[in-house]
Amino acid sequence: PAAAAVAAAGGGGAYVALGGGGRPGEAAATGLPPHTVEVTRQTLKDTETVDGELGYGPARIAACGLKGTLTDLPESGAEIERGRELYEVDGDPVVLMYGSKPAYRPLRTGTEGADVKRFEANLSALGYGGFTVDDAYTSATAEAVREWQDDIGVAETGIVEPGRVVFADGAVRVDGLQASVGEPVGPGAKVLAYTGTVKAVTVELETSEQRMARKGAAVEVALPENEPVRAEIDEVTTVIDQGGQGEEPTTKVEVTVWLDSDEAAKAAAGYALASVDVTFTAGQKEDVLTVPVTALVALSEGGFGVEVVKDGASAFVPVETGLFAGGRVEISGPGITAGTVVGTAE
Repeated sequence: PAAAAVAAAGGGGAYVALGGGGRPGEAAATGLPPHTVEVTRQTLKDTETVDGELGYGPARIAACGLKGTLTDLPESGAEIERGRELYEVDGDPVVLMYGSKPAYRPLRTGTEGADVKRFEANLSALGYGGFTVDDAYTSATAEAVREWQDDIGVAETGIVEPGRVVFADGAVRVDGLQASVGEPVGPGAKVLAYTGTVKAVTVELETSEQRMARKGAAVEVALPENEPVRAEIDEVTTVIDQGGQGEEPTTKVEVTVWLDSDEAAKAAAGYALASVDVTFTAGQKEDVLTVPVTALVALSEGGFGVEVVKDGASAFVPVETGLFAGGRVEISGPGITAGTVVGTAE
């Protein structure tokens, strides 16, 4: 069972001594091992390459915050920036602005909070002034809002009504429409799906592979006909697939890698959608002693060792194992140094 555990972890089989295993310091029962290798010092990387899909990352839904009739919608694939119309209700625009949280209440003189600062920061970025970007909605803010309302063609009330603005993390790309022009809508009605405008790779992992999915961890993305480019994991989300009728729900780990560096964006520019290879590094150890997994011996009293060969004889030496990667394993133990000759099954 112990040898089987090593095989599962390292991708190979342990070298099991004849006669039920060896004891530390005991000579091998059958003489010298069939093959030998030297202990080497190197950097081990626990990597795994999986399939990914190049696109624009996960889609999100823009829900309406106003009651009325949809009078205009963008085309699928359209890219919309801050201050531009996302869609139209009763002839008036619903405007995109940047922020991580949605609007949820009217903003008027006397209102205070983080949502005020978020809206004022957008108003300032669009070129409006005369107010201080802070968490207080003052009469100066209201005056700037009236100017903005005049520019977008809505009533100049100085009050930002709920639903007039949709917040997203940045510029958006319309991924698909959830409604049609002419449909009545109300708060909560789905209008359209959107993504970011930067290319992204999405990977679906089994929960057993979650160790590889750490936000901020480096990955390599191999695009068709291109050298691999470096990127990092931006989002890790647990996704539950309810399955079909009679099927048990399954849990997956969805990983998003944004290709937002200059190198990655340039490599991905020629593709709309594509299958790619993503290489994850789950662990790395630098300057460690290693042997092939097949050099491990299951010791009779438990644990693992290696069969050290020296001066025409051999003896079992217990070792501590560390990282398994690429068919090799990190080891340490008494007398184990770089260049030590050990037995192996192949």
